[in-house]
Amino acid sequence: MKFRFTVTAEDGRTDARTGIISTPHGEVETPAFMPVGTYATVKAMTPEELEEMGYSCILANTYHLFLRPGHELIERLGGLHRFMNWKRVILTDSGGFQVYSLAPLRKVREEGVEFRSHIDGRMFFLTPKLAMEIQRSLGADITMQLDVCVPYPADEDEVREGVELSALWGKVCLENHPGEGRALFGIVQGGMSRKWRKISAEKTVENGFDGYAIGGLSVGEDKETMYEMVEFTSPLLPRDRVRYLMGVGLPEDILHAVSCGIDIFDCVVPTRNARNGMLFTWRGPIVIRNSRYREDDGPPDPDCDCYTCRNYTRAYLRYLYVNREILAARLNTYHNLYFFSRFMERVRESIRNGNFPEFVKEFSSLYGSDDNG
Repeated sequence: MKFRFTVTAEDGRTDARTGIISTPHGEVETPAFMPVGTYATVKAMTPEELEEMGYSCILANTYHLFLRPGHELIERLGGLHRFMNWKRVILTDSGGFQVYSLAPLRKVREEGVEFRSHIDGRMFFLTPKLAMEIQRSLGADITMQLDVCVPYPADEDEVREGVELSALWGKVCLENHPGEGRALFGIVQGGMSRKWRKISAEKTVENGFDGYAIGGLSVGEDKETMYEMVEFTSPLLPRDRVRYLMGVGLPEDILHAVSCGIDIFDCVVPTRNARNGMLFTWRGPIVIRNSRYREDDGPPDPDCDCYTCRNYTRAYLRYLYVNREILAARLNTYHNLYFFSRFMERVRESIRNGNFPEFVKEFSSLYGSDDNG
């Protein structure tokens, strides 16, 4: 099956829409959230559990898998799907954001980016062509172009360079894209500048990709600025292509982006927060390590029917967390990912039923503030 995206319903009062992404490894209903499997694993979860929760697509990290165990080894072992026993869709990022995060250890050139491994200090030179070679070896269904993620804050010269190099590298990635039913997404940069976001969107769309991502957000800017950039950039992208907001994943941020026409999301928030003792619930986030839960025999979320909430109390989860038991990470992560899966289901249902704005209002009123009892 070749890659294809079909819009199936539109809200009418906002730009929210539902759709179906078709790939060689099945379909993804959108709007969709992708759990992050940085090292070919979504921390603390088995692939079977993720599929049972309703996930059909996960993200894997090109940079980390390139360094360890190496894309050649994964290819020899049958590709990433077989290596990690995930039978559904995989999206791989290009490694650009991870290299960006190594700012003191990297040097950007026109041909690519030189960086020092955070593992052993070895020097590497990542080019757009190599980024595509790595993703081909991994066997991803959806691949990303190599881009230059602009830091925040950044001056205009930095923003301009990021936009121009990302557009140039996008062309090289297209020339070296393996095809074979796989998709290649372009990435729009531009910092927090409307001017450069527009230029970047125009250059990226001109290259002609299977889908488009908005990158360079959630890098330290305030929420109002991030929202402004999403509202401005999303309409600049073709309506018949997937729109992907990279690295953004708080429920309220997802709702805002969906209203702007964004289709897919990824973020470490549900898994990382779970390991740090923060649970998402339908009444707002709770911090399970707090002493108020020491004798609380209620479920983590009274409105959730996940395995964790059906079988364990807040008191027990707090006890596990305080004692640094591995099971704490397992149960907390299970709940958070289950919550995100059901949350996205309800988002899609509200769009199909024509009441997305009402869902946003209801969710916002119920979600409340941090650490609700």
